[in-house]
Amino acid sequence: MIEAYFDGCCEPVNPGGIASYGVVILREGKRIWEASEIFMPTPGREKETSNNVAEYSGFEAILRYLLKENLNQEQIVLFGDSKLVICQMFVTAEYGKRWKIKSGHYVPVARRCQQLLLKFPRLTGKWIPREENSVADELSKAQLKKAGVRFRIQPEG
Repeated sequence: MIEAYFDGCCEPVNPGGIASYGVVILREGKRIWEASEIFMPTPGREKETSNNVAEYSGFEAILRYLLKENLNQEQIVLFGDSKLVICQMFVTAEYGKRWKIKSGHYVPVARRCQQLLLKFPRLTGKWIPREENSVADELSKAQLKKAGVRFRIQPEG
């Protein structure tokens, strides 16, 4: 069983700030991979960032890692505190059907994730409260802290 956690943030303003994500993957309870990255927008579109872009970028990083490692046939549960990502990518018990992808800077990343998900027959998603996502949350802020970004929206620690 593989469990993966993702989170993202955008500071010091959202949208338009510096977006970053954090992810961690566990296999049988042992950490096998983690990443903390700043989202790099297309040149000329540097202000097209948001917390949703960051969340989806983390989600995409997990899917790409699992594919690269040929783990896409495994039983996988993806956890995230972004209700938008979870409800757009998965049918949930709470809402019964996927939310529509409407508009926003996140749409291209969301569409890539939809395509990648087709390669995962045994992957499910589950929304969790922020308090249960502390490792990915900490990782999502790590690169921003290193870059000296001032936190104004989310608590830094």
